[in-house]
Amino acid sequence: MNGPLQAKTAVVIGGTLGIGRTIALGLAAAGADVVATSRSHKAVDEMGNALEARGGRTLRVTSDVVDRASLEALHDAVLKEFGKVDILVNSAGVTRRVPTLECSEETWNNIMNINLMGTLRACQVFGRSMLERKYGRIVNIASMATMVAFYEVAAYGASKAAVGALTRSLAVEWSSSGVCVNAIAPGIIPTALNRELLDSPRGHELMMRTPIGRFGKPEEIVGAAVYLASDAASYTTGQIIVVDGGQLVSGVNQ
Repeated sequence: MNGPLQAKTAVVIGGTLGIGRTIALGLAAAGADVVATSRSHKAVDEMGNALEARGGRTLRVTSDVVDRASLEALHDAVLKEFGKVDILVNSAGVTRRVPTLECSEETWNNIMNINLMGTLRACQVFGRSMLERKYGRIVNIASMATMVAFYEVAAYGASKAAVGALTRSLAVEWSSSGVCVNAIAPGIIPTALNRELLDSPRGHELMMRTPIGRFGKPEEIVGAAVYLASDAASYTTGQIIVVDGGQLVSGVNQ
């Protein structure tokens, strides 16, 4: 399959739903062999069918970002089948709206364990072989909450701010060895995580703050992901690419 990612192998963690799924399909359309993984055997199998239907090679391997051994097994399976991992996309995530005073340590730690520590674990597991090969593209999925605060989601915001800091730190450590580490901060994209929230006064406020006048679509994240995963991004590292319809730069829209 021709494209800017021809002959590349990509792993998309959290790649069977929402933005992660759309990115996985977009990388495949750009020519990569893509392994899209999550905890669900059924979702992984269905995603494998979708990827193969587009003419690419894949594997059906489940993983859980809170379980380092499962990530190591995923890494080893991909290496055995494809010989290398060129691209890693970290898209697994969770959120919960709760007033901070009522946020239990269990809830806080669970969000941190998935969003931050899950990203760290995957970067450590896959980054090692990338550094040995002196080539890699890591794309972390950050959030608008990486840069600005949202009401009653302090744990999520703290986790995503930390993902931004981790992205920059790994870029400083790893880029001289050919591994570029960047992130994408999507704007408001309706997904299973936020769909109910967006159909509320809070959603109406977010719409008002978006100059382009609508929420985004998962497909509108793909261009940034393909760029950051490609050789065209060989001098781009430590960046958080915002794809948000102008929300972050917006002052007064009316």
